[in-house]
Amino acid sequence: MTIFFLALLIGVVAGLRGLMPPAVVSWAAYLGHLPLQGTWLAFLGFAATPYILTVLAIVELIADKRPTTPSRKSPPGFGARLVTGAVCGAAIGVVGSAWLGGLVAGVFGAVIGTFGGYAARMRLARVFDRDFPAAIIEDLVAIIAVILIVAAA
Repeated sequence: MTIFFLALLIGVVAGLRGLMPPAVVSWAAYLGHLPLQGTWLAFLGFAATPYILTVLAIVELIADKRPTTPSRKSPPGFGARLVTGAVCGAAIGVVGSAWLGGLVAGVFGAVIGTFGGYAARMRLARVFDRDFPAAIIEDLVAIIAVILIVAAA
């Protein structure tokens, strides 16, 4: 049950920041903390993957602050969050020999994180009368949460 809960949680984080979970999962796989070798997710542990995903995650953190960035609920952004939630949930599920259950939990988590994260950020933005502080808080929550989730797996 714990593995599925962690997979759900990593999906929630993917709903907040789509590329942060793959970057952290990739580092964990590359450093040997997440045993993905020999699975269909082994690519996450390849030498270049964590670096590429880290750069993309940083670009996402910057782009998210721009007013012209499309909503996370729009089809391309939402779809990407579902995919990254699924992949990261499956990676967490591999630990408990339940990658398919982890994948499904990751997708559900991504849906929760996308819509729940949007609602929470809008509320925070109203409190601050600006979006930027709300976005920074969301970034910090996503970064801290994904590191704790992967460490717990």
